[in-house]
Amino acid sequence: MEKREQLYEGKAKKVFATDDPKYCIVSYKDSATAFNGLKKGEIHDKGMINNRVTNHLMRLLAAAGIPTHYVEELSPRETLVKKVDIIPLEVIVRNIAAGSLSKRLGIPEGTKLKRTVLEYSYKNDDLGDPMVNDYHILAMEYATEEELKTIAGYALRINELLSDYLRDLHIELIDFKLEFGKTAGGEIVLADEISPDTCRFWDSVTHKKLDKDRFRQDLGGVEDAYKEILRRLLGE
Repeated sequence: MEKREQLYEGKAKKVFATDDPKYCIVSYKDSATAFNGLKKGEIHDKGMINNRVTNHLMRLLAAAGIPTHYVEELSPRETLVKKVDIIPLEVIVRNIAAGSLSKRLGIPEGTKLKRTVLEYSYKNDDLGDPMVNDYHILAMEYATEEELKTIAGYALRINELLSDYLRDLHIELIDFKLEFGKTAGGEIVLADEISPDTCRFWDSVTHKKLDKDRFRQDLGGVEDAYKEILRRLLGE
């Protein structure tokens, strides 16, 4: 597959066209941002780790019946994916209170929620990715009722699959963000990434944070945390 012009550059990735309009190449960067881009930095080898972790988890989910945009890992930093139109929603799944949920509702971080919480944000950096509910989504036509039902079903199933898988690796899945897209044929598939950038991973014994919160909160040991996730998931 021939790599062609750059189509898009975000905070963590670049997307390139290929000689086949059905596919794109995603290239992961080492740059790190937090607080809607207000805090910026670099994490050594982050792009390589996020690419490999994402692809590993995408393959696991696909084997369990979750459709994804993943096609093939081309190199440690680049992956061939199906070209999709991203649905403008961040889908957030929460198992344990942390981050913005703790701040919004005054719940101490680390509190196990009585049930899984599913939230949505409208993907718009200028607006700060505001939270929306089902009514907003349908009123603004970000997704149809049927699409939203599909997305919610996939998100909760992904939570079950990843939580079970990570538990055996002594990793607790606190919360995570997903994005979905539609292929040219109209199929809704999991897109973007699943990595320490988009998930809160805690060691299930020590409760040490193994994700981007170490960068957000100036905890130190950011690179080691990312490498630890790669080691546990891929044995490297």
